[in-house]
Amino acid sequence: MSKKYDVCAIGNALVDYEIEVEDQFFTENEVEKGLMTLVDEDRQRVLLGEVEGKIKKKQGGGSAANTIFGLAEFGGKGFYTCKVADDSDGELYVNDLEKAGIDSNLDSETLYKGTTGKCLVMITPDAERTMNTYLGITTDFSTKELSEEAIKDSEYLFIEGFLVSSPTGLEAMKKAKNVAKENNVKVSLTFSDPSMVKYFNDQMKEVVGEGVDLLFCNIEEAELFAGVKGMEAAKDAIGKIAKEFVITKGKEGALVFDGTAYHEIEPFPTKAVDATGAGDMFAGAYLYGINNGLSHAQAGRLASAASSAVVSKFGPRLNSNHIKEVLSKVDL
Repeated sequence: MSKKYDVCAIGNALVDYEIEVEDQFFTENEVEKGLMTLVDEDRQRVLLGEVEGKIKKKQGGGSAANTIFGLAEFGGKGFYTCKVADDSDGELYVNDLEKAGIDSNLDSETLYKGTTGKCLVMITPDAERTMNTYLGITTDFSTKELSEEAIKDSEYLFIEGFLVSSPTGLEAMKKAKNVAKENNVKVSLTFSDPSMVKYFNDQMKEVVGEGVDLLFCNIEEAELFAGVKGMEAAKDAIGKIAKEFVITKGKEGALVFDGTAYHEIEPFPTKAVDATGAGDMFAGAYLYGINNGLSHAQAGRLASAASSAVVSKFGPRLNSNHIKEVLSKVDL
């Protein structure tokens, strides 16, 4: 009997504020370029004041959310578990999920009191994205938000690595993984960002435990997690904790391991405008592919084309025209 969902994901719900800045903005405001940095509400308010009038777009985001949106854009069925507040950003988030046809644990009538998390996605002319994130109410994302029924009725559970920065988020990750394992649901995990495996390595290893079915990471994250250097050492180390994995290599493509064989996934060259959500989209398109009849190599090729399309425009979403263009490039 087929499952209702291809993927049930858990992660932080953040409204992305997409902003174009110059490099000097980081120097003037003491922002570390190229990383995701957690900040408090006052610090984020100061930065928002500095970029007033430069906000290009606001939309529901977060690492795992971007992956689920990507899955849905290709026609997959996803469920997203998160936490938002009863403010205007929370309402925007719920509406974005509903418009994309993504089921969730959220009910616009019963949102929590508080402030919805925000991520300032600052994009420089070199297309690199720098994120300053105030988690808001998603700081307290916990086991209470989990939908065990949605996990059980999914082919894959997808866990966002950013959750390890919160003690309650860490417990939710471990609980969701246990529910999945007890119900023969495959477990996939993304490390999300080098900072998560650098500063929360012990917690990430708690989540990984005896291993996962599918891991998404980039080469830097793999090296940091395993304490090794170089692709050969990294893939050997990751192979010990993941039955299957994807190591993305930016403009050099990706390496896919399907449990038996390695597949080098070629990049689709493009002019990079904004790298926001490239890895998230890769995961979403890849999960769509392996759940809908594609081989791992084919899914990797689809994901590579999709992530290339994302970086060639502002923001982490693809519209129907983008999807048609991606599919036309991929010989499946």
